[in-house]
Amino acid sequence: MKPLLLALVGLVALLPSLKAEKPLNILVLYADDWRHDTLGIAGNPVVKTPNLDQLARDGFRFTQNRVTTSICGVSRATLFTGQWMSRHGNPAFLAFKTPWSETYPGLLRTNGYFVGHVGKWHNGKFPAANFDFGRSYSGTHWIKEKDGTRIHVTQKNENDALEFLRTRPADKPFCLTLAFFATHAEDGNPLQYLPQPQSMELYKDVTVPVPVNATDESFHRLPPFIAHEKNEGRNRWHWRFDEPAKFQTMMKNYYRLATEVDATCGRVLAELTKQGLLENTLVIFTTDNGYFHAEHGLADKWYPHEESIRVPLIVRDPRMDKARRGQTNADFTLNVDLAPTLLAATGIKAPATMQGRDLAPLYLAAQKPAWRTEFFYEHATINNTNFIPASQALVRRDWKYLYWPDFKTEQLFDLRSDPNEEKDLIADPSQKDRLVEMRRRFGELKSAAQ
Repeated sequence: MKPLLLALVGLVALLPSLKAEKPLNILVLYADDWRHDTLGIAGNPVVKTPNLDQLARDGFRFTQNRVTTSICGVSRATLFTGQWMSRHGNPAFLAFKTPWSETYPGLLRTNGYFVGHVGKWHNGKFPAANFDFGRSYSGTHWIKEKDGTRIHVTQKNENDALEFLRTRPADKPFCLTLAFFATHAEDGNPLQYLPQPQSMELYKDVTVPVPVNATDESFHRLPPFIAHEKNEGRNRWHWRFDEPAKFQTMMKNYYRLATEVDATCGRVLAELTKQGLLENTLVIFTTDNGYFHAEHGLADKWYPHEESIRVPLIVRDPRMDKARRGQTNADFTLNVDLAPTLLAATGIKAPATMQGRDLAPLYLAAQKPAWRTEFFYEHATINNTNFIPASQALVRRDWKYLYWPDFKTEQLFDLRSDPNEEKDLIADPSQKDRLVEMRRRFGELKSAAQ
């Protein structure tokens, strides 16, 4: 009996490690057109995001997270592939050229995961056959169901995500990408942002602060090939922000949509808790791009300015030491990092084609790893150079070099003294040596991305 008793004792001792080796589930909460400061916990004085704020307190928030291309379709392709636009080859909302077998949903499904996608796709025809559970829709805030009833897109996101969680096979790990349409504008509707009726009391008596550089002077400090009325960023500024009352209406409805997304995130996380899954699920909240709220006299995204490229990133990882929960990190993390991070957490080797890095050591490792201090940004021309010209950049914490390839124009900004990117130093003779170095490094990182 003694050997048997020893064996049982040994088995009991192994139970914690056996539990830890159970495959992690994956939940990606992916909002739209939602920049880094559209969170209460990030210091926004207006918007209420209690569930995401709590997720950050229970997890880890990256305060200097960026996208490598600031537009919906391209950024979503980057999310799946872990690649720069130059590599995955989708500058215009078409199907990306990277094989599905080299994306995180494809690899997880091949390795036994039950894989779902709910909501916005925006990369050509939705490949339903690539998912065990697939529901794709976006473009409008109100959707007509098959029975003729109307449902808000965020409520539909919630219903479908909960259906996925409640009907998934219990004997398989899962991966769900919940891709919200909110807070994206309904472009063809003059109201732009259409929240649910119960949200209309929110922010009713609040005055939303107007950005300090939401001025005509700031607009005309932009290069002349942007600072004109045919530019789509300026066109959308007229849709949303060209009058003080319109600015208030649009921003309040935008924030109402954000709070609705936050509420849905809370209900999905509550379902994980109810099913006893939260402590075995890696949860990531992020967004596809930032957003101009009238800064520089613009609306929407596309360009390499901070408002456009800086987005939230919250990670709640069950492997994280409790002492680190609620902390923040100010390293440059990128949307290319998410696919390799998800795969590493599940023990699946990332393909060599992925260009990002597993960011989990930034919150798991006893000693912080060496990390990037700069990155290459790119965006293609859309329609024509009057509409949205191409842009590229070398981005650092303290300096930013912009290049506009359609016009062979350079800009240089000192982000320490000029965080709003208003004073172009490209012609400053005192920056000659810096400019030479940054041009060289820009070329190196551009080649690496391609």
